[in-house]
Amino acid sequence: MDQPVARARARLTPAGAGLAVAAALPLGFLAVFFLWPVVAILGLGLSSGSVLPVLTSSETWRLVAFTLGQAAASTVLALLAGLPVAFLLARIRLPGLALVRAAVLVPFVLPTVVVGLAFRVLLPAGGPVSIVLANAFFNVAVVARTVAGLWTHLDRRAEDAARALGASRARTFATVTLPALTPAVSSAAAIVFLFCATSFGVVLVLGGARYRTLETEIYLRTVQLLDLPGAAALSLLQLAAVLATLAVGAAARRRRETALALRGRAESARRPAGAEWAVVALALGVVGLLLVPVAVLALRSVSTSDGWSLAGYQALAGTGFPGTLEISGLDAAANSVRAATDATVLAMTLGVTAAVVLVALRRGRVRRASVELMDSALMLPLGVSAVTVGFGYLITLDKLPGDLRTSPALIPLAQALVVTPLVVRIVLPVLRSIDERLRAAAATLGAGPARVWREVDLPLAGRALLTAAAFGYVVALGEFGATSFLARPDTATLPVAIGRLISRPGELNNQMAYAACTLLMAVTVAVVLLVEWLRLPAVGEF
Repeated sequence: MDQPVARARARLTPAGAGLAVAAALPLGFLAVFFLWPVVAILGLGLSSGSVLPVLTSSETWRLVAFTLGQAAASTVLALLAGLPVAFLLARIRLPGLALVRAAVLVPFVLPTVVVGLAFRVLLPAGGPVSIVLANAFFNVAVVARTVAGLWTHLDRRAEDAARALGASRARTFATVTLPALTPAVSSAAAIVFLFCATSFGVVLVLGGARYRTLETEIYLRTVQLLDLPGAAALSLLQLAAVLATLAVGAAARRRRETALALRGRAESARRPAGAEWAVVALALGVVGLLLVPVAVLALRSVSTSDGWSLAGYQALAGTGFPGTLEISGLDAAANSVRAATDATVLAMTLGVTAAVVLVALRRGRVRRASVELMDSALMLPLGVSAVTVGFGYLITLDKLPGDLRTSPALIPLAQALVVTPLVVRIVLPVLRSIDERLRAAAATLGAGPARVWREVDLPLAGRALLTAAAFGYVVALGEFGATSFLARPDTATLPVAIGRLISRPGELNNQMAYAACTLLMAVTVAVVLLVEWLRLPAVGEF
C-alpha cells in the first residue's frame, strides 16, 4: 500500500503538476464542446425509442449502403490516383516539383462547398459518379503525401537487387516496394475512407434529395423535417462506423510510425529512367486533372449568358435576388475572416498545448497506451460528423451561462474543434523528432522548461507552427458542416452564403456563388504556396 502511494507522490512534482494543468486545457475543451454534445445526441437517440425503428428500416440500410459504397469507391479511386503522384514526389528529381506538390495539396484544403460546386459545373447531372469523383479529388493529396513520406525512406537497393535477379518492374513493385509501403497505404486509406464517409458539402451539392448519405440525412431530418430523435438515431449509427474507422486508422498510423522509426532517410530521388517516365507521365496527368475543376470554376465566375463579365464579383456587394441573403456577400466574407481568425487562435492554443503534453508524456514514464488514448481522443472530432456536433450544440449549450447557442462565439468554437486535430497532427511529429539531447544540454546549463521550449523547441518547430496556423486558417475559413447548422442569417459565413445562393434560382445568384468560390480558392492557393515556401518535407499525417 505504501509503495503505490510513494510512487503517486513522486509523480506530483511541479513539472508534473504543470503538465496536468496543460493537459486539462485541450481535454477540458474536448469534454465540453465535443463529448458533452455527442453524448447528448446518443442519449436523445436511446431515450426516444427511435433507435429500433430506425435500425429496422430498409431506408436506413439503403443510406448506410450508399454511404459506405461511395466512401469505398472514392477511397479506391484516390489510392489509384495518389500512388503515381507519391512515386513522383518521393523517387523523382525533376525541376518544378515544388509546383506539383502545391497543385496536389490545393484540393485537400478547398472548402467542400467549393468542390461540390466545381463538379456541378463539370457534371451538371450530379449523382453517385460525381460524388465519388469529387471525394477522390479531395483526398488524392492525403494518399500522395502520406505514402510519399514513407516511400522517401525506402532504400532503392532492395528494388535494384530484385531487378538484378530478373524480376520485372511490376513484380518488383508487387513483392518488394508495395509490402514495405503497406503501413502508409493502409493509414492513408483509413483517413480517406473516414473523410469520404462523413463528407457533407460535396454530397449535399451533388446528391441533392435523391442521393443521400448518413451525414446529409442527419442534416435534412434536423433542419427540414425537425425529426430530432430520428437524426439522433442515425448519428448513433454514424458514430459507430467512425469509431471503427478511427481504430483501424490508429493501428495503421502506429505501423507507419514504427516503419519510419526503423528506417533512416534514404536519398532515393533521382532522374527517371526507362519505364519510370510512364509513371511520371501518369502522375503529371493526375495533377493536370486535379487542376481542371479549379480552372473551370474560375472561368465560370467571369462567364455569363451575355459573355465575359465581372458581374458576379460586383454583386458580392449586394444580397443577390431579393430574399436570397440577409447580408451582402462582402459581409459574409467579413464574418468568415473574423470567425476563422478566432478559431485559428483557439485551435493553435489547444493543438500546440496538446502536442507538447503528448511529447512530454511519451518522454516520461507514462504508459504508452495512456499516451495513445489521449492522442486518439484528440482525433475524434476529425472523424465524427460536424453536422452531428452542430446538432449537439443546439440541444446542450443552452445549459451554459449566457446560452452560447445565440452567441457569435459559437461558430469559432465549432470551427476550432475541427481545426485542432489538424494542428496536433502537423505539430506533433515535428516536436517528437527534436533530439532530446539538445533539450537535455539546455537543461544542464540551467534553463527551465519554459526557456528550453523557447530556446530549443520553438526555433526548430517554428515552420511547423506557421504551417499549422496557415492550414488551420484556411480550413476554418471554408468550414461548412457545423457552420451551416449554427450560423444565423445575419452571421452567415461565405461558405454558408454560397450554399444558400446555389439553392435558389437565378443567374445572378449563381454568378455570386462562383465568384465567392473563386475568392476562397485564391486564399487556399496562397496558403498552399506559403506552405511550399516554408519547405516542410511533409504536412504531418496529411
